[in-house]
Amino acid sequence: MKKRMLFVFNPKAGKGRIKTHLLDIVDIFNKGGYEVIIRATQGPKDAYEQVKEYADQVDLIACSGGDGTLDEVVTGIVEVGSRTPIGYIPAGSTNDFANSLFMPKSMTAAASMIMEEQIYHCDIGKFNNQTFAYVAAYVLEGMKQLFEVKSYHLKVTSDELTVENDFIYGMISNSRSVGGFKNLTGKNVDMNDGLFEVTLITNPKNPLELQEIMTALLTAEDNTDLIYSFKSAHVVIESEEAVPWTLDGEFGGDQTRVEIDNLHEAMNLYLTSSKKQKKSRLNQKMQELKEITQNSEE
Repeated sequence: MKKRMLFVFNPKAGKGRIKTHLLDIVDIFNKGGYEVIIRATQGPKDAYEQVKEYADQVDLIACSGGDGTLDEVVTGIVEVGSRTPIGYIPAGSTNDFANSLFMPKSMTAAASMIMEEQIYHCDIGKFNNQTFAYVAAYVLEGMKQLFEVKSYHLKVTSDELTVENDFIYGMISNSRSVGGFKNLTGKNVDMNDGLFEVTLITNPKNPLELQEIMTALLTAEDNTDLIYSFKSAHVVIESEEAVPWTLDGEFGGDQTRVEIDNLHEAMNLYLTSSKKQKKSRLNQKMQELKEITQNSEE
């Protein structure tokens, strides 16, 4: 019996990058033996709703867009309790999740990779009652002057560490890069080890402390007491004042208490091994060059 796939994509991601590759992508999926149900998202949460509708009716859910699109797909699958595999074709501006897993930058190469149907069991996160694919964070507000950054007094509890302090930034991640910056999450990141990378930055009291923090972040060296950095599967963060959070770049609400759990290997992602990726890197580069040439001619 022919296999069925839901392919949901954000037509606006990456300045509409998918528009010049859509037919080639669908052709790759068809040649891979799939009947493809195509859905273009019409607004926020549309990918989430599409996934909830089709999760138990298809053999594969492929998506294309930014990390927000991926987040909606993962959330939909988790909420319906499905183990349907996911294929991801990155098309956003930063693509932290895809870059962390060394996915092809060429959209057609990513589609071909999905058709190899090799499962990678990736960790994801639970944030109170919400799901996220790779990062939960509260971020800096606009800085009018140096040291006028908003800080929050937080109590952070985990099996590994309990700390109470004033923090200007907090991040619980399962990614090798966040916001395009590779050093923020530290070294030796394993995206299916059952552990998050936790980073908490204290409020600097003077220019020397600020310089110490910046140096530690740029070098990814854990040599300062101003940054708490550790791995954990379960973290509770409490504050008297509501803190604004983001989940995979999307607003996660103002919270006074968050409980974050690692859902070990809960995402079934089609991803080729790093060894095969290295072997095919030259072909991917050639495909990327071809796509750049095509775009310049249009």
